[in-house]
Amino acid sequence: MAKILVTGGSGFLGRHVVNRLVADGHSVVVPTRRRERAKHLIVLPAVDVLEADIHDEATLGRLVARCDAVVNLVGVLHSRSGAPYGPAFERAHVELLRKLVEACTRASVRRVIHVSAIGATADAPSEYLRSKAAGEEILLAARDKIDATVFRPSVIFGPDDRFMNVFAFLQRWSPMLFVASPDARFQPVFVGDVAECIARAIADPLIARDSAHRNYDLGGPKQYTLRELVALAGRVSGHRRPIFGLGESLSMLQAWSLELLPVKLMSRDNIRSMKVPSVCDGPLPFGIKPVSLEAFAPTYLAGAFSRARYQTFRNQAGR
Repeated sequence: MAKILVTGGSGFLGRHVVNRLVADGHSVVVPTRRRERAKHLIVLPAVDVLEADIHDEATLGRLVARCDAVVNLVGVLHSRSGAPYGPAFERAHVELLRKLVEACTRASVRRVIHVSAIGATADAPSEYLRSKAAGEEILLAARDKIDATVFRPSVIFGPDDRFMNVFAFLQRWSPMLFVASPDARFQPVFVGDVAECIARAIADPLIARDSAHRNYDLGGPKQYTLRELVALAGRVSGHRRPIFGLGESLSMLQAWSLELLPVKLMSRDNIRSMKVPSVCDGPLPFGIKPVSLEAFAPTYLAGAFSRARYQTFRNQAGR
């Protein structure tokens, strides 16, 4: 049994990771800006949900000092533009990693699990991917101080996801869909499989040793174009609609218009990210058999988790 700090633990992936760690008998600390947003975790045994600002170095230091390992799931999809990346990307993907490494070094906490993204490189076309790469570089540079494992999933699906649920919701209310970057390629991975990778990298001493200082790309059993994923969401949810793919110029125009909405569904930087295929060659690590999107999506898109779609949009609105 270990005590594990999970930053970003109140989000979509976080709740699955926390549940999986608790199932292994670990004690979990989840900091959050608003405790109310993590009430689904408060009822779990051995989970301590704390209102805390993890971007404050002193606060982060106190949290890390209480724990044996850290799982960092913090990530943002949107930011004002900047060079080489915008301020929100800088704060969440770069500055926080730097503070986390310093806190772990001071507290002699060596084990760190970090979730990044497939396609993260310093010369990637999007600010999102460049900032993710910068965070990975910070961990790599500190390999003499911490034993970090980086998981780089493709788009993650599951109940209450912000991907397939959004496509299903839009097709429920719109007579047709205009899809930006329709040929962008993804390899969706089940949220439970990502949580399983993280849990095994902590609980299994052999895996923990062999996975230190390594990156793992995570994808499901099948690759799709974005057009195919939108069509699948419509078909499974019972709201199949005509789909019209947009070229590059119209995709950027659509993204620019969506940036003006209070709840951002798409940005121009997202379009640039989709120029990099979010796919991988190898199987999931540690002998994990991936769950198929087509096998699992009907369990929540067909109505079994109807409240999950509502909660998705509440989360996006920050409520």
